[in-house]
Amino acid sequence: MQLELNDQQKNAQAEFRKFVEQEIIPYASGCDRQEHTPKHLIDKLAQKGVLSAILPRQFNGKEMDMITFGLLNEEIGRGCSSLRSLLTVHSMVSQAMYKWGSKSQKENWLPKLASGKVIAAFALSEPNVGSDAKSVETTAKLVDNVFILNGQKKWITYGQVADIFLVFAQYAGQSSAFLVAKNTPGLVIKPISGMLGVKASMLAELHFEECCIPQENLVGRVGFGFSHVAATALDYGRYSVAWGCIGIAQASLEACIQYTNQRQQFGVYLKEHQLIRQMITEMLTNLKAARLLCYQAGYLKDIGDPRSITETSIAKYFASTTATKIANDAVQIHGGNGCSSEYPVERYLRDAKIMEIIEGSTQIQQIAIADYAYQEYLSQPVQSLMAPKLVARM
Repeated sequence: MQLELNDQQKNAQAEFRKFVEQEIIPYASGCDRQEHTPKHLIDKLAQKGVLSAILPRQFNGKEMDMITFGLLNEEIGRGCSSLRSLLTVHSMVSQAMYKWGSKSQKENWLPKLASGKVIAAFALSEPNVGSDAKSVETTAKLVDNVFILNGQKKWITYGQVADIFLVFAQYAGQSSAFLVAKNTPGLVIKPISGMLGVKASMLAELHFEECCIPQENLVGRVGFGFSHVAATALDYGRYSVAWGCIGIAQASLEACIQYTNQRQQFGVYLKEHQLIRQMITEMLTNLKAARLLCYQAGYLKDIGDPRSITETSIAKYFASTTATKIANDAVQIHGGNGCSSEYPVERYLRDAKIMEIIEGSTQIQQIAIADYAYQEYLSQPVQSLMAPKLVARM
């Protein structure tokens, strides 16, 4: 693969960074403290075309290549992880609907999602169901061409403001996906507050109490819920989160470069202390390694390589753990200031930790990656797994 960005991608990256510097970063800390995203910020994302990034042009989308989409997630994640989470879940629903939705669902919803007139949220997690997502307890039954939903969803990102939810439930013992509008009778939305990180992502609980939706709101086929619809969405979600982690790590590194260049201890600037330089070196090296894994995953997605799914898991695993390590070191370098909300590194650390949990926790990624490793290498001839023999040269 080519590791250098092309001119179009470089220009897009510069445009994204300028937008984030001017329109997002000035509000990020305030949004975090208030646990709220102002509508004008969401409108800014919509006007910029962020919410239509990877939708096809036939539905008024930007149709970005996956590397450019990754750069967009990095820059927004560098500015505010909560807003990047909106991009994540909105894109997850958009892509799942584009791939598995009916013709009428696509024609009705995708242009509205592209314009930002409709905000989408992904409703999979439940109070008793997290990593074991295929075992959701919410149920659906069909009565007179109407699906009736009962159950509860939790930790739904931007659930407080979403207009449409992609909801997963068991129908006749099979995982299935449904579209549920926010104003549907029988749906009660309850805000969640007091979270550790991404505090402005306006989480919500969804309570379905004899919630009736039309039969045509089924997405895909019965039984396709987790294996097809959710799998598609989660793959895009992991990719978005991985790049968002690059953004957090980049912001943490930039904060430390600036801080150590200005702060003095023992008569010299912090940047002159060898242990500080060692920490900066590790930050930069691990950040570059994580970014390369994201490039690889994006490149494979662009060429339609099925390995992109596993490579995305690897990128998400490494980028999220790396972001947490870099943000943790950033707080350490800032000392007492790093524990104060006057400096953004404490927010970076809290947000980074959330990245290790959402869209497949660190441990879930480890299980998936290890399974891939065994399948990949045990399928090879025994000779190829043996250590190469060393040959002495005279």
